[in-house]
Amino acid sequence: MQSEVMFAGFGGQGILLSGKILAQAAMDKGLQVAWIPSYGPEMRGGTAYCTVVISDRPIGSPIIRNPSHLVAMNRPSLEKFATVVKPKGVVLVNSSLISVRSGRSDVDELVVPVTEIANELGSAKAANIVALGAFVARSKIVDFDALTASVKNEFAKKEKFIPLNMKALERGKQAAA
Repeated sequence: MQSEVMFAGFGGQGILLSGKILAQAAMDKGLQVAWIPSYGPEMRGGTAYCTVVISDRPIGSPIIRNPSHLVAMNRPSLEKFATVVKPKGVVLVNSSLISVRSGRSDVDELVVPVTEIANELGSAKAANIVALGAFVARSKIVDFDALTASVKNEFAKKEKFIPLNMKALERGKQAAA
């Protein structure tokens, strides 16, 4: 089975990192993975995005027009990409920055104030990890323990950030319940 996830938000919100961590968690479980980041002027505050394709068999094409899921960290991203998500997918909406909803009744809309939760934890920079934790807890696209290990591995060279990111993952998981 194949699933595709699009992470989208402002440049600087850790969008590409979220996709990379998810891709690594899937690879660590022996799944086939494609991670396609978007580089360019998006990194300066415009809409940045990446797609992650996860499959239990070889991936025919990493280019995705209609992802299974969307993690939208800002309103322009939700407005741009929510319409192309496949029915029954998860659409995570960062309600701290997005006052509207997807307008879709055929998706599992997960509304989480991820920026607010990250601020409560002490750093707005952890919002992407809160969102990632909530998304994985709801979608079950990878095992949550694999995700936790992937986050620890990502921050292994910056150990002082591991406790914050573990709390961010857990708070995201709780928000998805």
